[in-house]
Amino acid sequence: MDSPARRERLRRQAIGALAFLVLTAPALSPVRAHASETEAARLPVAVVTPRIVAAAPDMAITGTIQARIQTNVSFNTSGKVTARLVEVGQHVTADTVLATLDPAEQQAEVSSAEAGLASARAQQQQADLTFQRQRSLITGGFTTRTSFDQAQEALTTTQSQVRAAQAALNTAREQLAYTTLRAGQDGIVVSQSVEVGQVVQTGQAVFVLARDGERDAVFNVPEALLTAPPSDRNVDVTLQSEPGVRATGTVREISPILDPATDTVTVKVGMAETPPRMTLGAAVVGRGRWEQSRVFVVPWSALFTTGGRPAVWVLDAEDAVSLRPVEVRNYETGLVYLSGGLEQGQRVVARGGQLLFPGQRVRAVEGAQP
Repeated sequence: MDSPARRERLRRQAIGALAFLVLTAPALSPVRAHASETEAARLPVAVVTPRIVAAAPDMAITGTIQARIQTNVSFNTSGKVTARLVEVGQHVTADTVLATLDPAEQQAEVSSAEAGLASARAQQQQADLTFQRQRSLITGGFTTRTSFDQAQEALTTTQSQVRAAQAALNTAREQLAYTTLRAGQDGIVVSQSVEVGQVVQTGQAVFVLARDGERDAVFNVPEALLTAPPSDRNVDVTLQSEPGVRATGTVREISPILDPATDTVTVKVGMAETPPRMTLGAAVVGRGRWEQSRVFVVPWSALFTTGGRPAVWVLDAEDAVSLRPVEVRNYETGLVYLSGGLEQGQRVVARGGQLLFPGQRVRAVEGAQP
């Protein structure tokens, strides 16, 4: 049996141990609980380390096949259209008649000029007879020198009148020929803006003729792409409907004017040899040849903006984030190629950055490499 003194000693030891636990627990638990709660409160984000690759832009741009030379065909005289003899897409030769005008006015001018020429010739014939008579008389001394000179002058005048009348007749006949519009070159009619009954003016374009010969592949290229043009001016051209039909062309003309509606620049690629399947108006795909360069690859979800420029969230050693402006080389499906703004080994927020602010510490969750 325990004595009362021993029981009292044990009771006091138990009370002391309990008091020690009670007094010491509050001093240790808040530190561990606070650290655990702070780490759990950080926003989790998916983090990747961008890999570096050697890449070249692979920009495919759609264009069309056009003739190297397109000519506006117009009448050289005004009048009312009586016939249109060709359709768009029709191949014509230089002598093909495209359209005709009502020739009544020009025919009347020809008739008038012919009558004027006949009158001038009759006067010349009369003056010539008078001159011949005066020359015979002056030889025998039966006329005066004044009469001879007058006959000679009259003959010279009528000869000039004949030449003028002949020139007027030639002009009238030329105007009559202008009522028939011919192609003038071998080619294909690509557009027309005239119908029977329409009155046209001199020089008004009524047909557009794509001349036979060399062809161009014409593309509307985004302005940003031309800030770093390909080092090689050769362009691979592929028929869109038949990828197996290919050709190689050379950039021969870059328009200095930007289209304000599309922010594109017209680029013409000349092709020395055009496959028969690449007909006028055919849709083609052009690919330039850029030099390779080292770029960082990040997923598209990592891209943000700051001050109107592309940017990404970058983590430091303490897992604090900051928004870093970057330079985009080009975009691919699901990926973005960055040519500047990052350093090798830096970690980038790939997903979950919508609620971040500069200096915020996050809980980094390593994601899949892009």
